Amino acid sequence: MPVKKYNPITAGTRFRIGNAFTEITTDTPEKSLLAPIKKSGGRNHSGKRTVRQRGGGHKRRYRIIDFKRDKEGMPATVKTIEYDPNRTAYIALVEYQDGEKRYMIAPNGLQVGATIVTGEGAAPNVGNTLYLRDIPLGSAIYAIEMQPGRGAALVRSAGTSAILSGREGKYAIVKLPSGEVRRILLTCKATIGTTSNPDHALQVLGKAGRKRWLGKRPRVRGVAMNPVDHPMGGGEGRASGGHPVSRTGIFAKGQKTRNKKKASSKLIISKRKSRKQS
Repeated sequence: MPVKKYNPITAGTRFRIGNAFTEITTDTPEKSLLAPIKKSGGRNHSGKRTVRQRGGGHKRRYRIIDFKRDKEGMPATVKTIEYDPNRTAYIALVEYQDGEKRYMIAPNGLQVGATIVTGEGAAPNVGNTLYLRDIPLGSAIYAIEMQPGRGAALVRSAGTSAILSGREGKYAIVKLPSGEVRRILLTCKATIGTTSNPDHALQVLGKAGRKRWLGKRPRVRGVAMNPVDHPMGGGEGRASGGHPVSRTGIFAKGQKTRNKKKASSKLIISKRKSRKQS
């Protein structure tokens, strides 16, 4: 996916680097696969703001994505590659032989007119969904289930992929984009390929207004606050604020937040890379 750099016609385009959307084939979504989205603006059931820096943004409609890929053995044809405002990767509209249409997260390189298949006996081609027991070792995979039949939960964002590195008893050994290596049941499904829109991280919004269009409100630094508002606030002049912490006093850098008693910890072979290792 190429990106495009804008001419500095205005202050907002001076540093803007945007998506060229060369893979997108239509700007009209499938109406039967749309659902409304109700925004909370960071407020709870009683109207009290419990999450800061949320609110506004352009109105969206949710695209119903088929994460389960449960129509096994029936080929489907790719009709369009579309933009989804609710995620970073592109989505593909596929039509099965019985006429049903569904959205899926599009892999990089998927073309309109291609045929995809799900289930046992499917070839390990880009876009096909197979059980982990049937995928060749060393393959790049995405949209991975964590529990059989639950639907894809891992590796769904733009330009990401995991590597199927081995099998061990009833488990597959998968290396995730974070660097974590973990066991996943062989009866879980995954899709062959790498997610689309790999250059998403290269984009530069260019102005604060584009951030507001995404539903993000301004964020005030803790060191700019008073002591009553933040642990890092106060001080004479430009005080550093001490060790970085959140507003509730939790260390912002280095403190582990994962529950030590979490049952799935026994499935993790090696933890994800820390900031120091990268």
